Amino acid sequence: MISAQPGSGPTVLRILLGSQLRLLREAAGITREEAGYAIRASGSKISRMELGRVSFKERDIADLLALYGVAETESYALAELAREANTPGWWHKYGGVLPDWFSVYVGLEEACSLLRVYEVQFVPGLLQTAGYARAVVEHRVGLRLARQELLTKPGGPRLWAVVDEAALRRPIGGTEVMREQLERLIEATQEPNITLQVVPFRSGGHAAEAGAFTIMRFPEPDLPDVVYLEQLTSALYLDKRDDVERYTEVMERLSVESESPERSVGILSGMLEGVEGI
Repeated sequence: MISAQPGSGPTVLRILLGSQLRLLREAAGITREEAGYAIRASGSKISRMELGRVSFKERDIADLLALYGVAETESYALAELAREANTPGWWHKYGGVLPDWFSVYVGLEEACSLLRVYEVQFVPGLLQTAGYARAVVEHRVGLRLARQELLTKPGGPRLWAVVDEAALRRPIGGTEVMREQLERLIEATQEPNITLQVVPFRSGGHAAEAGAFTIMRFPEPDLPDVVYLEQLTSALYLDKRDDVERYTEVMERLSVESESPERSVGILSGMLEGVEGI
């Protein structure tokens, strides 16, 4: 049986419930098409439900659990989980500027226990100042700043960010914006749940030349790590063990090749002195 941690976001709850529905269906020897027929839908609808990509109707859940022969006590717990999974997340109010493929990420990010990020073009979104975020994406500043609140809330995730020096040298928004952003990064290194490392230019080629990525880890034992790869108009969410292990290996190598957190603070301070001298 799935075990959701307190504070798990609706995205994670949908994934957990969908996974349990799949296991129950397979244990009962029922195909997706047969399950779909039972709830007046298609096999593809069952597939989307089992992947946690759609909300759940209580009637559909009840019909599926009856079809799978699930006991009443277990059915009650799963129905309650379905109700919690259908609760809109705080980011729902940003629907007008939040593409569907990124809303999944925000939902997963909300429920993480550990975020490991590699950035090559920009400062990580969770560490951006309002001015820097505004220079990058004006209409999403509110969303980005709201996301950052998860770093300070009780039970929030650890953030381990590896940032390429190129992202820190790129003059986003001008001198004042970059000065404020560098100060914010230096302050962030003092937070107990934040680790920041810089990949200096002198490192030359390194393990993650293909680009930025994020590895998300969750407190729920039934939920695997997820690798997030953002593209121009879409995103990839990788949870197959081989894919996750490959990206985890790259992240580990990046952490070794990067400057230590202590030396990274020195690099940031040197950059700040350079900006202040302009």
